[in-house]
Amino acid sequence: MKTGRPLRLGVFAALGLAVAACAGPVSATRVDPTIVQRDLARSAVSTGQPSWPTRNVLFERGLFEAYAERPEEALAELHRTMVAWKGDPDLLFALAELSLLHGKAAAKREYHLAAAVYAWALLFPEGTGLAPGRFDPRLRIAADIYNWSIALGFTSEDGSEVVPRSATFELPFGPLAVAFDPASLRAGERELHQLVPAATLAVHGLTMRYRWPGLGAPLAAAIRPVEGAKPGRDLVAPRVRVPLTALLRIPNARSALVQGQPLAATLELHLAWAGEEVSIAGEQVPLENEPTAALALAFTGIPFVELEMLGLLGRITGAFSDRPPLVSTTPYQPGLIPVVFVHGTGSSIVRWAEMYNRLFADAEIRRRYQFWFFQYDSGNPIALSSLRLRESLTGAVANLDPEGKDPALRRMLLVGHSQGGLLVKMQVISSGDRFWSAASRKPLAELTLKDETRDLLRRGLFVEPSPYVSRVVFVSTPHRGSFVAGRRMIANLVRRLLTLPSALTGLGAELARNADAAVSPAGLFVPSAVDNMSPRNNFVRTLQGIPLAPTVKAHSIISVEGDGPVESGDDGVVQYSSAHIEGVESELVVRSPHSTQGRPETIEEVRRILRLHAGVE
Repeated sequence: MKTGRPLRLGVFAALGLAVAACAGPVSATRVDPTIVQRDLARSAVSTGQPSWPTRNVLFERGLFEAYAERPEEALAELHRTMVAWKGDPDLLFALAELSLLHGKAAAKREYHLAAAVYAWALLFPEGTGLAPGRFDPRLRIAADIYNWSIALGFTSEDGSEVVPRSATFELPFGPLAVAFDPASLRAGERELHQLVPAATLAVHGLTMRYRWPGLGAPLAAAIRPVEGAKPGRDLVAPRVRVPLTALLRIPNARSALVQGQPLAATLELHLAWAGEEVSIAGEQVPLENEPTAALALAFTGIPFVELEMLGLLGRITGAFSDRPPLVSTTPYQPGLIPVVFVHGTGSSIVRWAEMYNRLFADAEIRRRYQFWFFQYDSGNPIALSSLRLRESLTGAVANLDPEGKDPALRRMLLVGHSQGGLLVKMQVISSGDRFWSAASRKPLAELTLKDETRDLLRRGLFVEPSPYVSRVVFVSTPHRGSFVAGRRMIANLVRRLLTLPSALTGLGAELARNADAAVSPAGLFVPSAVDNMSPRNNFVRTLQGIPLAPTVKAHSIISVEGDGPVESGDDGVVQYSSAHIEGVESELVVRSPHSTQGRPETIEEVRRILRLHAGVE
């Protein structure tokens, strides 16, 4: 080591570089292997310090002190040495790692992009030299450096998002001309904006975090309709965050660096559902993606407790009041089977987040399914909510596939939790006049009603199986009612606080004029969903007696708390005896409270059923 002037020890400490005294003793002590491994595994991307291979290069080239004191001069000297050594892999790796560190320390975009160029040149020699072997840890570190560097190289001035663009950037060793096609920001009838780097997102509230390792900067993008888009042409949720990957393709980077030639690159955006790998230099390379981070970002800032409670009472106002009933996580993709999740009482689509996170991580499932979510005011009469579900599914198919060319849309699989399971059952039964006969002594045609009221009752209570649904999953579903809903105090409270939708505003008064037709002494009235789920209620008692359509396959997942006998158990809301029905292909009992959607046993059973439905072994 050079002497003659004091070293800037603070700089060395910040870099994690040990200063070794030449005259000091050399020794080794036995420690826990994890301590050794932690030291060996440090890198710019894991600890913010140079890795051992990079530190070795600095010492070997006599640049240790120079990099600490004059990093840009040291990097320029290291670059000249790399050129002289014809793109030596050890030097390329050190240049990539040190450029990333200096770019972050000095807030200089040109060094981030230089790091991406060096890393690409290392990973893809394209016939001009060697790359690290598949067991060399520098291979993964170099990919991470490249991924980070792209996000940092195209970040906005405030650092909040990635802004893809065409430009010529002046790097420390010459220009880099980047081409970008703005059309790649379009996804179906939507355009992408606010591209947030997933590397900057800490995820909370999800047990599992999935990362698809590969190349490219994983991003989470917001969406908005393109100008002139026709409403209803896709189902993409307004707040969804789309997972995608930014890839900076730099052909022949190593040879251009060695020969001092100008560099040209293309910035590409790859949507997660459009393909999971790309061809680079004759090989198929996986794209890095962070779907869990995108999912968590989509739910950030939503007041779920208020939304679920107000949704139960029909009192949602503001931006959420006109939320679409049926939403998807992706634009419509022909050939993929829709899985439709239906939440329960006082609930919302966020309750499916853990399950969706796991299902989307299964490559076989995400290549065969598209995920839709039904949301509704869960205090409304079940017949009305189930009608809204039916109309939403029918309308979606009509909009997405007006010519009926996609058979996947006729293989829908519905998953309903609690009350949502009752809505699901209403899609796969032939009721005839049983619901109406349970409430009225007179035929519907003989009652004194407005035409629109009669039509609403006919569509809601006289149902036939949906031609689009071929399999259903009931999760903690009160087929014979819920003992909690059977408590009159709760039912009365909900009924007093409930705000009915406009479609039902005058229905109560119209039914009251036909009191002589009522089967019950209480007369004809508009019930809440809680009324409907009382074990004493005519609606749920009628529904439990109607069999599923023979063309539909069904499965039950039943939650039971504690370790007592299943047959006499319950989950705090629904008894096993209410959730159990005959004729299902499978029944799984999960030891869990009522909200079992996020339990691993429940999730894995739904995953099994989806794989079965798609014919995946």
